[in-house]
Amino acid sequence: MKRLLPSLRAKKRYLAFELISEETASRGDIVKEVISSASSLLGDVTTSDCDIRVLGFEAGKGIIQCSHTKVKETRAAMATLTRINGKRATLHVLGASGTVKRAMEKFLQDYKVFKSEAQEKKDSKQTPGKVN
Repeated sequence: MKRLLPSLRAKKRYLAFELISEETASRGDIVKEVISSASSLLGDVTTSDCDIRVLGFEAGKGIIQCSHTKVKETRAAMATLTRINGKRATLHVLGASGTVKRAMEKFLQDYKVFKSEAQEKKDSKQTPGKVN
């Protein structure tokens, strides 16, 4: 099967967020609760149109991918989330971006939530004490 041309692919936006909660949560818990809150607020059809995916979550911060036409709906669904695993929690959206790299640079400077293969190769090639 051939890949779609870039002009035919669905455009995406990336929302950087932080989790504020009483207890730590896993990526799976966040996925379940975000989809649940989106479904209860927007309905199943609109939630499906949002195409929500949690790309990364680590140390209380993460990135969620959604459709570029449904950013407002996705942010609203994230704002309605009040509990994770029965404990009080909320997701605070730090900002939206068109690329994962820019979302990390702009909103998650100190966190390594999503590391591309190219960055991992570059990091492994660098030696300590040597400036490139």
